Amino acid sequence: MARLSRPLAGRGSPRPARTAVQFRRLAVDLVFYAVMTALALAFLAPLLWMVTASLKPEYLVLSVPPDFLPRHFEWANYAEVFNIIPVFLYNSFKLAFLTVGGVLFVNSLAAYAFARLDFPGRDLAFSVLLATLMVPGIVTLIPLYIIYKNIGWIDTHYPLWVPKVLHSVTACFLLRQFFKQIPQELEDAARIDGASTFQIYWRIMLPQVRPALAAVGIFAFLDSWNDLFGPLIFLNTLELQTLPVALKLFQGEFFSQVNVLMAGATVTIVPVLIIFFVAQKYFIQGITMTGIK
Repeated sequence: MARLSRPLAGRGSPRPARTAVQFRRLAVDLVFYAVMTALALAFLAPLLWMVTASLKPEYLVLSVPPDFLPRHFEWANYAEVFNIIPVFLYNSFKLAFLTVGGVLFVNSLAAYAFARLDFPGRDLAFSVLLATLMVPGIVTLIPLYIIYKNIGWIDTHYPLWVPKVLHSVTACFLLRQFFKQIPQELEDAARIDGASTFQIYWRIMLPQVRPALAAVGIFAFLDSWNDLFGPLIFLNTLELQTLPVALKLFQGEFFSQVNVLMAGATVTIVPVLIIFFVAQKYFIQGITMTGIK
């Protein structure tokens, strides 16, 4: 019996060690999630303050000590915002739609050509395209303004979406990396079946790169939706302005309607949040899978 008891004791001895390891892992996980939760709350604090400030009367927004939660909801702030911004909201959606559609179509065509077609000077042309990223946009502002003035584009929406469509280098690079991952056998099989180059691009290649298209579409939407500099430079008519410029209407030289301004900012950010959550899965795939074969 003594001989049998020793092996049994030896077999049971690792259990406390396993329990200790599991406890340490659990403790590490708890600390990790606690830190991540604290960081998430820190990043969400400005957003939460913006929403709560939009529901307060003006005298309570900057009160000391600060009153974080509104005592009663001032929905009149949003009513005042929607009395002013409908035309600006339409302009922003119009420009975002034109920008996203144009960027996806034009840059997917260019990316497919750089990734799948073999033509003289392809690699050199792509290198030159990437090199343009090193040119600051402020350097080309005055030449572009002169060009737009000469062709009659000043005080129109063309300068706010056409350049974004024709010179979206990041979108072209991202889509090219995805096109390069697609097996050559798919393209060869389509050519044997008699498909043209455009049919291969449209029916076979584009469905394979939907995550990248979602990521590029979100970036293009944000670029157009948040653009403040372009409308201020190229637009003179108030009715042609966009939402970021409309928010300046709630700021005067000597005072600002902070509560109404926060209500306008909340309205502005809602479409961005909706689009991100709808396309979140494809957006994350488009970023994490770039360049992975």
